[in-house]
Amino acid sequence: MIDLDEVSVSLGHVTLLAPVSATVGSGEVLVIRGRNGTGKSTLLRAMAGVRAPTSGTVRIGDNIVTERDRRFRRRVAAMIGLPPIAPDLTVEDHTLLVASTWLDDSQAATRLAGEVLEEFGLTPLANRFPHELSSGQMQLFGLGLLLSRPFEVLIVDEPEQRLDPEHVEVVISALRARRDRGATLVIATHNSLLAEQLADHTLWLGEAA
Repeated sequence: MIDLDEVSVSLGHVTLLAPVSATVGSGEVLVIRGRNGTGKSTLLRAMAGVRAPTSGTVRIGDNIVTERDRRFRRRVAAMIGLPPIAPDLTVEDHTLLVASTWLDDSQAATRLAGEVLEEFGLTPLANRFPHELSSGQMQLFGLGLLLSRPFEVLIVDEPEQRLDPEHVEVVISALRARRDRGATLVIATHNSLLAEQLADHTLWLGEAA
């Protein structure tokens, strides 16, 4: 499903990502680990099509990654940092908007939005505005938006950020459920439990620690 062939990213004379290669099969989970500054987020951006590699290639399926390709955007969902939000829309509004954008059936969109809110414990917060959420609730909200649409490949950067151990377990469960439904996952994380619970393959950037 995903093939990384000597992918590197530089900015002038600064190397943001040293050359890296990996292969991930359909329905598998690749966990990317390493110290801050080793290029984890940069690699995810290259895989999500928002940053072109300086050298090497990223392929998803048989296609070179490009965010300009509608088929690629439908196939790949990515969260690298919190998503953009509208201050005048509630949590429920945002979730339903994303689901409705991707699903033609309004009832299916409403059902998916409700299921995601329930999954992340956000149903009691459905009528709040984003600025009324705590940092941990905002992280769960962002993940909920990510999962409120169909995808074949899920790319997510440090989903455990700002979360206590109980909610990290909630995230692990949600990601495992998508893997079990056949999605291919790429996750950058510092969380050892998340890595142990989900990884089929682990890619260390820099020296393993």
